[in-house]
Amino acid sequence: MSVTGLSSLTLETCASVNAIPQRDWQRLAGHSNPFLRQEFFQALEDAGCTTAAAGWAPSHLVFRMAGRIVGVAPAFLKSHSMGEYVFDWAWAEAYQRHGLDYYPKLLIAIPFTPSTGPRLLLDPALREQLKPEQLHNLLDTLTDRLGAHSWHLLFPDADDQKLLHHDQALHRLGCQFHWHNHGYRNFEAFLGALNSRKRKSIRKERRQVAEQGISFARFHGRDIPDHVLSTFYVFYQATYLKRGQRPYLNKRFFELLRAHLPEHLHIVMAAREGEMIAGALFLAGEDTLYGRYWGCLDEYNHLHFETCYYQGIELAMDLGLQHIDAGAQGEHKLVRGFEPVITHSWHGILHPGFREAIENFTLEEADHVLGYLNDAKSALPFRQQGQD
Repeated sequence: MSVTGLSSLTLETCASVNAIPQRDWQRLAGHSNPFLRQEFFQALEDAGCTTAAAGWAPSHLVFRMAGRIVGVAPAFLKSHSMGEYVFDWAWAEAYQRHGLDYYPKLLIAIPFTPSTGPRLLLDPALREQLKPEQLHNLLDTLTDRLGAHSWHLLFPDADDQKLLHHDQALHRLGCQFHWHNHGYRNFEAFLGALNSRKRKSIRKERRQVAEQGISFARFHGRDIPDHVLSTFYVFYQATYLKRGQRPYLNKRFFELLRAHLPEHLHIVMAAREGEMIAGALFLAGEDTLYGRYWGCLDEYNHLHFETCYYQGIELAMDLGLQHIDAGAQGEHKLVRGFEPVITHSWHGILHPGFREAIENFTLEEADHVLGYLNDAKSALPFRQQGQD
């Protein structure tokens, strides 16, 4: 593609990922990131998880130049803020107190997935020429045309941030905990990098899990038996039901993942006395293992840490992956060798008065997040030079 100017660049939406030709989506998104695969969004639609009735009306962005698709982005018109992991409930409440509508809003994100990655899937030539101000203007105009009141782009990678950053942009920070393989050959080598107290603590946790008679098995892709997938879904549901909440995803979605994205899908199941008691589902990308869903019915000492983190670390090593993204929140990850990382989101607020108030909020919040990051780094359990 040769871009000689952006005068013909347009931005529109599609009400289904099916409306975008597969060859165009694949050309722009690639195959390595499971959350960018067209099959992932199709599974969400076909399972009824992203529909207007569910508050997730597909409105995927399509950039065209001279009629040719030169960019796409996963997007939804939202009538609530659930399943996003960048919390704006207070913003919505402020709108309501002033008699204004906060919803619908345009959300550019991966549903139910707080994982950093590409969001703007653009032709390289367009990315090179497009300026942040132009992108924001396109998004503002589209948001207004859709009858929405704001747009929100969540968890972009560094390349997308370059396109989003300008002086007037509303930029929000968050913090997660990720695991990185710093040249560890195996789990024992990872433990060797920790200080003595944390090393002993993790070994004790793993030993106590084993002493409860709990063992683990892995299942992959299309080889995941129906009874394993069904049992995992029971555990997944329980995680939400314990909080009095309905699960975001249904069993059909996981069945479609197995059918259409088997190369990415891994399940770790815990068993005791021949009966499965807990499970964790992972999706593998090019260099990252994404720990996404977990559940159990009964409580066992340290079972969550073992299933989701220690088994996940061993799985990542066996797959040759360098990172684990274990999702949002969880300071308990810090003492287990997961390192703090900053996450980002960008927001377009059309109401000028609320835009100013929200900008002040994001600036103040960013100071707190950066302070928290520094505190978290100082609490990492890794050995210092000369330390046992």
